[in-house]
Amino acid sequence: MRSFPGPAIAIVDQLRSAAEANPAQAIAFQGSPGANSHRAASEARPDAFPLPCFSFEDALEAVKDGRAGQAIIPIENSQHGRVADIHFLLPESGLSIVGEYFLPIHHALMGVGPGPYEAAYSHPQALGQSRLFLRQRGIVPLSYADTAGAAAFVSEKGDPKFAAIAPAIAAELYGLEIAEEHVEDSSDNMTRFVILANQPTFLKLGSDKQAITTFIFEVKNIPAALYKAMGGFATNGVNMTKLESYQKGASFSATTFYADIIGAPGDPAVDRALEECAFHSKVLRILGTYEQARPRG
Repeated sequence: MRSFPGPAIAIVDQLRSAAEANPAQAIAFQGSPGANSHRAASEARPDAFPLPCFSFEDALEAVKDGRAGQAIIPIENSQHGRVADIHFLLPESGLSIVGEYFLPIHHALMGVGPGPYEAAYSHPQALGQSRLFLRQRGIVPLSYADTAGAAAFVSEKGDPKFAAIAPAIAAELYGLEIAEEHVEDSSDNMTRFVILANQPTFLKLGSDKQAITTFIFEVKNIPAALYKAMGGFATNGVNMTKLESYQKGASFSATTFYADIIGAPGDPAVDRALEECAFHSKVLRILGTYEQARPRG
C-alpha cells in the first residue's frame, strides 16, 4: 500500500503543488495531512511548505532528490520509546540532523458515528500510547501507516464499528465525529522530532545556547570495548543524554550504538571524548550537531 486514502488525496495534491513550486522552502513529513508530523512541520518551520509523503523513506528521499529542503521525522516518544526503524533509516539516508523539535501529543478517538467501536486504526506509536484506553474499552487496535491517514481511511470505509485514533484536526479534515478527546494514557505525552537536510549546519552558538551532537558508533568486538569507549565522555566531563543499541545485520555479532551528547566538535573536551570513543570503535559517524530545542537535565 503506497497511496493515501481517498479523502486525503485532494489535500495532499494541494500541499504537494505548493511544495513543488518552492522546493527549497519545502519540508517533507511522513503521513497524511493532519498527522502529528504535519503539525510538527508547520510549527517547527512555520514559513515552510509542508510536503506529505507516504513513508519515512519517501520523506528522506524527497530531500535527497531536491523536492524538499528539509524533512522532519519523529525519533522517540516519552511514553512509547523510539520510533521503529528510524535508527536504521537516518544513517542510511546520508542526511544530516540540523535541528530538533518537541511536540506535545494528544490523541482523539473518532469515527463516522459516536460508537461503540469494535476496533480502532492508527499508527503503531499512537496505538501504544493509547494502549490502556483501548484495553479498558475492549477496542481492538489495528495498525495503519499514520494517524491522520487512519482517520481518512475510516472516513472512506464508512463503517460505524471502526474508529481512528488521530489528532483532533483530522476529524475536521475528514468529516468524522470525535467520540473522546485526550485518549493518550499519559497527559505529558511528548514526541521528539529531528529535522534533516542535505548539508550539516555549522553552529555559532552564544553563551545562552547549547548544542546537541548525535552520532553512531560500533565498538570493536573485544572485552570491555564499550566501557572504554564511554570512559572518555566521563573523564572529559561531556554529558551523554542518550545511548541506545540496535543490531546491524542478522549475525547478532555487531551492535551499533546511537548516542546524543551535549556539546559540539571544536570544543576540546568533546573532541577528546569523541577521539577516545573512535579509538575503541570500528566505526564512528556524526549524524549532526544542532541547537537544543529544550534543555536536558
